Amino acid sequence: MKKNWGAYLLFTVFSALFFILVVRFMTLQITGEAEGRDLAAQAQAQYARSQILEAERGKILDRNGEVIAEDTQTYKIVAVLDENLTTNEENPRHVMNPESTARTLSQYLDLTESEILDILTLDRKQVEFGTEGKDIPLEIKQQIEDEKLPGIFFLQDLKRFYPNGIFSSHLIGYAQPEATDDGMVKTIGKMGIEKNLNDFLEGKSGELSFETDARGYLLPGGEEAIKKARDGHDVYLTIDKKIQTFLEDAMSQVSEEYNPGNMFGVVADAKTGEILAMSQRPTFDPDTRVGLSDNWYNQIVESTFEPGSTFKTFSLAAAVEEGVFNPNATYQSGSYDVLGQKISDHNNVGWGTISYLEGVQRSSNTAFAKLLELMGDDVYRNYLDDFGFGQITGIDLPNEAPGQILYNYPLEKVTTIFGQGTTVTPLQMIQAETAIAGDGQMKRPYVLSKVVNPDTGEAVYEGETEISGQPISADTAAKVREYLASTITSEVGTGQPFSIPGYEVSGKSGTAEIPDPNTGGYMRGRDNYLFSFMGMAPADDPELIVYVGVQQPALPLDEIGSVPVSKVFNSVMLNSLKYRNIQPAEAPVKENVSVKDYTDQNVSDVRQELEAAGLEVIVLGTGSVIKSQSAVDTDLIAGEKLILVTDGDLTIPDLTGWSYRDVVKAAAAADLQLNATGAGFAVQQNVTADTIITQDQPLTVKFETPEETRTRLSQPEEESELPQD
Repeated sequence: MKKNWGAYLLFTVFSALFFILVVRFMTLQITGEAEGRDLAAQAQAQYARSQILEAERGKILDRNGEVIAEDTQTYKIVAVLDENLTTNEENPRHVMNPESTARTLSQYLDLTESEILDILTLDRKQVEFGTEGKDIPLEIKQQIEDEKLPGIFFLQDLKRFYPNGIFSSHLIGYAQPEATDDGMVKTIGKMGIEKNLNDFLEGKSGELSFETDARGYLLPGGEEAIKKARDGHDVYLTIDKKIQTFLEDAMSQVSEEYNPGNMFGVVADAKTGEILAMSQRPTFDPDTRVGLSDNWYNQIVESTFEPGSTFKTFSLAAAVEEGVFNPNATYQSGSYDVLGQKISDHNNVGWGTISYLEGVQRSSNTAFAKLLELMGDDVYRNYLDDFGFGQITGIDLPNEAPGQILYNYPLEKVTTIFGQGTTVTPLQMIQAETAIAGDGQMKRPYVLSKVVNPDTGEAVYEGETEISGQPISADTAAKVREYLASTITSEVGTGQPFSIPGYEVSGKSGTAEIPDPNTGGYMRGRDNYLFSFMGMAPADDPELIVYVGVQQPALPLDEIGSVPVSKVFNSVMLNSLKYRNIQPAEAPVKENVSVKDYTDQNVSDVRQELEAAGLEVIVLGTGSVIKSQSAVDTDLIAGEKLILVTDGDLTIPDLTGWSYRDVVKAAAAADLQLNATGAGFAVQQNVTADTIITQDQPLTVKFETPEETRTRLSQPEEESELPQD
């Protein structure tokens, strides 16, 4: 009975186990799940393998298809140290001889032999070599592979490459690899176009999936699928690589020579608003990021400044449009009173009674203050809005600053008309200049030409010229171009350094004070200005606009602030005009005036004759008969000074503003001993003007450059005396 009971118990246990097994089997067959897990999926995961197919980031190109940024194949070097991976000693898969391997690799990597040996002797299965072991070009990879070093392998990688180095770096920006939340590594735009258009540039990676056995071998008949990668879109900019190179080269040379605090340069198509070149200093190399810590932002877009006298371009346009600018009308230069506060011309004393056109040529603050009075505060304020100041241009770039129009009090209104107090961006100035350069219509500046799908070749976006306003008429624009051209061609014009042989340039220079955050006033000192010039050419029908600013350059004693600006502007404008096949016009040549020997002739008759021929005749002495002259039997260019010395008592005129050369000519003609100090233009003399001087009395004259004069006058009686050129 006991035996039957034991058999019964065993039968019962095995029957139960069999029943449970059958139920479990049937459950798995019916549901396909175990403990909430999909068994089919788990089996698939066990044998399925996949490989990411990396998408290529879209290229950034210039207007002509020249590459500015692109992905390029590079390699990363890896060393295997795990001895267990070598199954055949005749074909080792790990580093067999660290010392010999380190010695060989040190010839190719920017690491010493000892540094490499330290890496190869680490207690790890596999090692990399840091940044020095990344971004290895194909040529170096092949040379290392030819060394046949056991355990040394390469992994393929994509690197963002900027073939032009420093090239509108703050506009282009940069992109770099970055780990994402899903564990992948993607190249992400971090700045500039790379960041702003990241959604266009970024591709979508694909995937290759396949099935293997437990040992990793492909299963015959296993499923295999390819999900193609979608490369990013290509972005074409309005930038012209050739013109950008002109700008970068000129700015680099000036930056090295003068070490300015900041610089900017912009070249635009005057007819379309397209930005052809854009650069700034400090800048950085997008490949290495060297220099990026010195300046993170695009100051042409994101930074504002007080423009100085370049702003008079638009003040003049408003006055012409309102019909209050008469180039031949006269006014008393020197200073202008604003409720007891004095606004002075940049030489502090003016030039007497002069025409308004000469006031523009000399960049007279007083002239523009009087023009504001003639047109009215409210009228001029409307023009500021019409020209787009105090508001963003809407360019296709991020973080654009609007600037600020400071126009609440009488003094602010007067200072605004000659570019002090109110702040702008270079882009606003370019946009407003397009109205002057053309038919009075402003063109919105833009840098994005088109975005192209690389698979279809079709443009998914295209930039185009957009009219952003019409502040003035075409007739006014033409007149303003003519007046501004005279600031360069006139002997008294502040724009003379920006003359370009063969081309007529129209434009305006500026010397703006820089706010001092420590005092709440303005910085003092000879170099503490923003020197700038904005010009267009050819003047009668402009094709190009070039705007250059150089802040706080280290100027030699014999140079003024317009010199470093002209070294950028003149070079870029001339080369760009030639590059675009804009033919030079026949340069206007001043007529020569033949000067004879006028000794013993009547001074009045000779003076009348020579002035009619175009010379500036200066008479020294109270007599009526000529005894000597500064030039004889030669040709002088119309406008030059000719000194005539008469009989009778010798007198000396007011030499203020005379060049060093002209003073020397006068002293030599009068046979006076000249004691000269300084360089530039006369600011002080020991003889009162038009008083009698004896032959044995020396003539002492002090000279200063314009910037030295500004520095000397930088502590005026009233804070409102603002130096402008």
